[in-house]
Amino acid sequence: MKRVAIQGGLGAYHGIAAENFFAGEDVDIIPCVTFRDIFSAIKKDSNIIGIMAIENTIAGSLLQNYELLKEHKLHIAGEYKLRISHCFAALPGQTIHEIKEVQSHPIALMQCGNFLETLPGVKVVEHEDTALAARDIQNKNLIGNAAICSERAAEIYGLNILAKGIETNKHNFTRFLIFGNDWAVEDIQKDEVINKASIVFTLPHAEGSLAKVLSVFSFYGINLTKIQSLPIIGREWEYQFYVDFKFDDLERYKQSLVAIKPLINELRTLGEYPEGITPEV
Repeated sequence: MKRVAIQGGLGAYHGIAAENFFAGEDVDIIPCVTFRDIFSAIKKDSNIIGIMAIENTIAGSLLQNYELLKEHKLHIAGEYKLRISHCFAALPGQTIHEIKEVQSHPIALMQCGNFLETLPGVKVVEHEDTALAARDIQNKNLIGNAAICSERAAEIYGLNILAKGIETNKHNFTRFLIFGNDWAVEDIQKDEVINKASIVFTLPHAEGSLAKVLSVFSFYGINLTKIQSLPIIGREWEYQFYVDFKFDDLERYKQSLVAIKPLINELRTLGEYPEGITPEV
């Protein structure tokens, strides 16, 4: 059985992504309050696998999660891209006209802005998690309250779905990273084709330093799919760069890393893994 630590409660999108990624296998979901708690769970039990959102097509990157990956020195085993579709759920017997308050994670509330505008007078309350908002409505018997959550969460906590597909933009996808200790990564990746990588590097504080590195990747035919800069704490105006690549030739990719070493200060490979498939809308 795969034991997978997620941020959020049962029915959270992290849990859905974990179950989909390990489809056909028994999965034991370990709910965690924060992203950092996922890493604490793995530290306590090295066999636990983590899954963590890294970016959303509407809300952008979760910058703190890049830092967590670097800090804890675990490796990415794969990625999963999940289409996020929200529903509006309340206690059985409630109608949409009886709802006086809606609660959910701030990002989910933002993603459903157009729908919420159709509910004048309804109070909007931020919650730590979409699924836990649904759980609170059930546990506390909150009449007149609704949660914006997944259909799976509504099912788990016995809520009635009053509206489906309420996200403003239907092209709403979240990319999750699956990670763990080396032996867990090897087990997950067996027989898989490695064609993507995530690295982080720092550069000398000199003119044109980033351009030189990027030209090397271009020479080796490495396709940059994302580059994200973050400040280096304690070193004013200096930055570290988190980069995702796609490549057809694993050996050429590894040669490119050797080639950039004279041009950079530090380099860490966060993971080399198969590219996830983007689902259809």
